[in-house]
Amino acid sequence: MLAQKLHLLRHNVLSFVSSRTGSDLTRRQYDVIVVGGGHAGTEAAAAAARLGAETLLITQKIMTIGALSCNPSLGGVGKGQLVREVDALDGLCGRAGDWAGVHFSILNRSKGPAVWGPRAQLDRERYRQFIQSELLSTPRLTVLEGSVDELLVSQPNPEEPGHHRVTGIRLVDGSHPILSSSVVLTTGTFLSGSLFMGQTTSPGGRMGDAQSCAGLSYTLKETLGLRVGRLRTGTPPRIVKESVDLSLAQLQAPDKQPTPFSFLNTHTRCKPEEQLPCYLTHTTPGVERVVRESVHLNCHIQQDTKGPRYCPSIESRVLRFPGRRHQVWLEPEGLTSDLLYPQGLSMTMPPDLQLRLLREIPALHRAEIRTPGYGVQYDFVCPTQLTPSLQVKTTQGLFLAGQINGTTGYEEAAAQGLWAGVNAGRTALSLPPMALSRTQSYIGVLIDDLVGRGVTEPYRMFTSRAEFRTYLRPDNADLRLTPRGFEEVGCVTLRRYKKAVSVRDGLQEALMALQSVALSSTRWREKLGNISLSENKSTTLNGLDLLQYKDVSFEMLASAFPECLSQYFEYSQRLKIEAVYRPHCEKQSREMERIRREESLSLPSDMDYLSLPVSLSQEVREILDRVRPNTANHCQLLELLGSNTG
Repeated sequence: MLAQKLHLLRHNVLSFVSSRTGSDLTRRQYDVIVVGGGHAGTEAAAAAARLGAETLLITQKIMTIGALSCNPSLGGVGKGQLVREVDALDGLCGRAGDWAGVHFSILNRSKGPAVWGPRAQLDRERYRQFIQSELLSTPRLTVLEGSVDELLVSQPNPEEPGHHRVTGIRLVDGSHPILSSSVVLTTGTFLSGSLFMGQTTSPGGRMGDAQSCAGLSYTLKETLGLRVGRLRTGTPPRIVKESVDLSLAQLQAPDKQPTPFSFLNTHTRCKPEEQLPCYLTHTTPGVERVVRESVHLNCHIQQDTKGPRYCPSIESRVLRFPGRRHQVWLEPEGLTSDLLYPQGLSMTMPPDLQLRLLREIPALHRAEIRTPGYGVQYDFVCPTQLTPSLQVKTTQGLFLAGQINGTTGYEEAAAQGLWAGVNAGRTALSLPPMALSRTQSYIGVLIDDLVGRGVTEPYRMFTSRAEFRTYLRPDNADLRLTPRGFEEVGCVTLRRYKKAVSVRDGLQEALMALQSVALSSTRWREKLGNISLSENKSTTLNGLDLLQYKDVSFEMLASAFPECLSQYFEYSQRLKIEAVYRPHCEKQSREMERIRREESLSLPSDMDYLSLPVSLSQEVREILDRVRPNTANHCQLLELLGSNTG
């Protein structure tokens, strides 16, 4: 079915573009308007529409919806967990990754399954086509090509907190205003974006696209009075594959059996034998020499705007860590693409020096550049001004998601976009907003970190940010989120819900079956042979207890007791993981419950911290008055106060 939709996509998009402009929309009012067609915007628009809200997605170019602006990959450590959770809530990116992936691998396999990182290299064209096909066939979703000039703002509803209320948008072309109950801004790097290459600067958020509108930034800063900062990022040059000597790089093969992102998929579109390899190489002293000789020609690197700590440019890495060899991954851009993406070589020096730098690496000594690398600087809104629903505290109906909140990465953007879309839709439909606890999901951790602690540099997700990562695993995201997404939130389809319930019930039956098989240590050794059970262990162990041992698999237990366990083979890996982590999760449950209670204690939005009759320093009072924390979350408040009073 999807293949048929993709076959018709190009014709549909071309006819859609010609028939949908700001001046001839068939309606002038929507429940939700989403501004921006990147990873945050596509998930936001789809989520709002799934909730039942009439939704309008506005993007500069319909043909760039779903474009992978930087690296052609999805997932990774921490990021893969976000993709799985977005999928569990019926988002798009997981299924798109399964459709477009050309190299699948699980990162961190040497560690426990809780911190495994599902990851895939993607075919750019396939990913873009999948996202466009899904959006353009989504009921209640209209896509409009255009640029937003300003937000329409009115007096707030006096019964709700806030100083303003957003009522819609106005396009640059001067057409009639388009009204809505909620607006989601997912502007990415386009909010007052500037492009940098060498000593050249031009307005824009992505090379080849129209520049962003100053009117939207003005509305946020001047009309709504939001605190706005400045961040930067960059992208590497794209290299012609035939010009690279891959015999001088180390081949990195994909997993023999691809692991899908989506809980709905049992296999990926790309067959195991069709997957493409990646290659690993390293920088040389010559690379460092070129960087140092070109610093005076590189205005992007000379500025003090904060860039991504965990994905820095090669200039930043060389200047920060002189004398080191740095990894460079040569990654495919698609099954039929003639380009390679040099992960680790983001750079903003002049194009001729970019070529010279590349050729200092042995595998790239004859490299040719198709498009040079460049840097981007853009505005972001300080996210402590948002509620956990991602609504601006002072502005009713305005939601923000993605890089506008100070994050970096497709996965972080998609996660925020989905949750902002959910709450924008619920607000428009007169339903109460919802929050995700950091004890329930990585999405909850991400949002809690943003709105509770803010950012000083582009935020990236890691498993280390989650206190309860042994529970928030990639394998159980469907059990944690899908039932709630259907029963409470309203963003999950019945088909996915039924599948999740079936899996949940099957796993529960399997766990009960394992617990029903109980033997002494001696009898287990007789049954299973050479397993490392203590000779002195005299207690009775059930099957679930035994599955906690490293050298015991579910298949071994099912072979010993086929009559009660063989029917659960499909859950074998999930049962093993559940058995390993269950004791630790049970120990953590009390702490998780305490945090949930504190998260449920909302602090009044108009609390007067400056005169509060408690023992607090003036500095702390001013911090609390500025940040205005949403809940009494003990961890959040302690970190907030401790990090600012030392």
